[in-house]
Amino acid sequence: MWVFYLISLPLTMGMVILTLKYFAGPDVPTYVFFTVGYTWFGSFSIIVLVPADIWTTIIGHSSGGISFFWSLSYWSTFLLTWAVVPTIQGYEDAGDFTMAERLKTSIHGNLLFYLCVGSIGLVGLILFIIFRKNWSGGILGFAMGCSNTFGLVIGAFLLGFGLSEIPKGIWKNVDWTIRQKVLSHEVAKMAVKLDDAHQEFSNSIVISISITSPLVAQAISNQISKRDPLRLYMNIIDSMLHQMLKEDPSFKPQGGRFGENDMDYDTDEKSMAAL
Repeated sequence: MWVFYLISLPLTMGMVILTLKYFAGPDVPTYVFFTVGYTWFGSFSIIVLVPADIWTTIIGHSSGGISFFWSLSYWSTFLLTWAVVPTIQGYEDAGDFTMAERLKTSIHGNLLFYLCVGSIGLVGLILFIIFRKNWSGGILGFAMGCSNTFGLVIGAFLLGFGLSEIPKGIWKNVDWTIRQKVLSHEVAKMAVKLDDAHQEFSNSIVISISITSPLVAQAISNQISKRDPLRLYMNIIDSMLHQMLKEDPSFKPQGGRFGENDMDYDTDEKSMAAL
């Protein structure tokens, strides 16, 4: 069995690292890299744990180590799925300027989801208490049943989608003439979306740093003076957008259309984060 461990563990770890290196961008933070790496390794650890569990059962040797690793894999994946990874995603998407504010924005954004899930669970627990008087299974058994039901239902939906979409996609791709027409239509739609995205990006640049509009530049200067404490945040926004233009020099802002609320920015840190 040790031979299996010596082969499977380095193979699984190497597969995770190579996949991360292939898909990770050049500016991915280190903590995000390690979090995703551990998440994938925890998911792939079933390749090692299942044969080891079967082997110990066959030889009749009950090992507490296998049970510990099963618990570690399950609970670490549980915490990553419902707490750590959503918090990191919200933290990376937040536009605040300090670590504490970005973390606060992330937690605030995830609270709505947690409240919805908690409310549904609370209603289910109340109904269970009302309609069932016998608690021989206990709360733990009820929670395990709900967890398994959730996993089976989600798996059934995903499996059903794959069983229908994969053959349908293969069937559509058989005829190259139809495939060419479909791809031409997709390219046209993506071109329209790309043009809209460039226009929106151009509007954001014009509003925030006023590359091509002197009137907006004067309005921003009137709102945020050089002695204003928020000038520091505006300088950060300027440097970020200049870096974006430097990375994509082929893109040239073209004025932009201003909406009614484009210039409605209050003189506080939250407005700068939104900008």
